[in-house]
Amino acid sequence: MTVQERLSPGKYRLTVEDYLRLAADGSFGDRRTELIEGDIWIMSPAYTPHARVQGALASGIGRAMASHTDLVLLIAPSVRLSDNTMPEPDLVIALDHRDGPLPGEKAQLVVEVSDATLSTDLGTKARLYAMHGVPEYWVVDVRAGVIHQMWQPAGDAYAERRELPFGDAVMAATIEGVVIETGALLPRG
Repeated sequence: MTVQERLSPGKYRLTVEDYLRLAADGSFGDRRTELIEGDIWIMSPAYTPHARVQGALASGIGRAMASHTDLVLLIAPSVRLSDNTMPEPDLVIALDHRDGPLPGEKAQLVVEVSDATLSTDLGTKARLYAMHGVPEYWVVDVRAGVIHQMWQPAGDAYAERRELPFGDAVMAATIEGVVIETGALLPRG
């Protein structure tokens, strides 16, 4: 949507291009945001439990991917799922991409670390990732100490899912040989 266009009264959803222009102009200040179905969502702060789990997962996934030279681990990338949806998941295993937002079709496994957004991550975001064909999706529930693993997108849901407690090894269902030890996710005490 350009400023020159005359728009009739009503509600309009932002496109990714609108959102990127607003971000480039500094419209969001220092707030972390993402674009979900045309709406700007302000993200929760990432406090220590979230950051600790995200870091431990990134280390574990990085080690597990050593033999996968065609894939990269990205931390908090912008993933363009459609013309009006660009979430920023915590971690993504993707086919290599070098410039701009990651195209959704390059995302092979998306991970959301959840300590304050569990219902959104298991609801809206699971629906969006499935609808846009992301092969595998994990929601890491920091408070409950479990990983919700979903794969085989079918329409707006995942046909397969399992729940694994922190401490158990997690084997990616869609990327051969990627096994992550999750003992480092357990609370230290």
